[in-house]
Amino acid sequence: MEAVIGVLIIVIVVFAIVTLLRSVRIVPQQRMDVVERLGKYKRTLSPGLNLLVPFVDSVRSKVDMREQVVSFPPQPVITSDNLVVSIDTVLYFKVVDPVRATYEIANFLQAIEQLTVTTLRNVIGSLDLERALTSREEINRHLSTVLDETTGRWGIKVTRVEIKAIEPPPSIRDSMEKQMRAERERRATILNAEGHKQAQILTAEGEKQAAVLRADGDRQSRILQAEGQAKAIRTVFDAIHTANPSQKVLAYQYLQALPQIANGTANKVWIVPTELTKALEGMGGALGGLADMVGDKPSAKVDSAAVEKEAVAAAEAAAAEAQKVNDQVRVAEAEVTGDPDRTAALPAPEPIPPSAALGGADYNGVASRERA
Repeated sequence: MEAVIGVLIIVIVVFAIVTLLRSVRIVPQQRMDVVERLGKYKRTLSPGLNLLVPFVDSVRSKVDMREQVVSFPPQPVITSDNLVVSIDTVLYFKVVDPVRATYEIANFLQAIEQLTVTTLRNVIGSLDLERALTSREEINRHLSTVLDETTGRWGIKVTRVEIKAIEPPPSIRDSMEKQMRAERERRATILNAEGHKQAQILTAEGEKQAAVLRADGDRQSRILQAEGQAKAIRTVFDAIHTANPSQKVLAYQYLQALPQIANGTANKVWIVPTELTKALEGMGGALGGLADMVGDKPSAKVDSAAVEKEAVAAAEAAAAEAQKVNDQVRVAEAEVTGDPDRTAALPAPEPIPPSAALGGADYNGVASRERA
């Protein structure tokens, strides 16, 4: 009898413990439990400590309220240009109404997957391969809109849909790689050609400027040479007509010219006969006897008109030479620039005035020296 009472007491204690456990429910954070009473929805348990009626209330489902991420396997999709591509998608969603997610649909995760596949096929089927590869943002936005509208009545909010990869067939990938390689080679060839073109243009510009500068330098050099020759002629003429050299001076100049004749590069051997020395001695004596002849001494009087005439002629010849040089420079500069009117753009050189050649004034019109 005592054994039966002991067993009964144990059974009562166990029943009390089970009843207590079934009447107390602890729900963790970010989870909602749907409670049914005798098979009918009663209430939703919030996070924390909750009491239930034992053996009457039961938990139908435990719904996770956090945002969830689901990666769907690759799906074959046909584009508008009849190419089969494989697309991987990632879906972000969260349950906003646990009651509707429990009673409105049997398996909302499977439903979302199938809805994503069908919507993706509809969207990709209206695009060609090139546009599908470059329009991921548009595809994601369209998928997110369609899924959010459909899953809203299930108490689910689709927050984001992403396409991980779009894989075309291997043959199409090879063709695309060849196309990209050809495009890069074309761009490299164009850039190389443009660089070569710019280099040639810059080289031509430099050569043109160098030619113009060389022509201008040659023009200035020839002008200065002509001016120097004019001054030299003027000085020589003045010295000759002022000194009025005698025959002895001319004979002396002749004697000085003989070594220069012998110093020529074409003269390998130069023989001076003895008769020539005798002739030179006789000519020297003759020149010595002419010392007292009329007109042998320098004349103090100079024919100014004749000297001026000769100097003017020399100056005009120098000016003509300078003008000729300037014309040549203009023609050369016109050939370099390719502009026939370029010859008119250069200023003509200032001719050497006869007064400057005669020594009466310099190029600025200022008297250089006074004549006696």
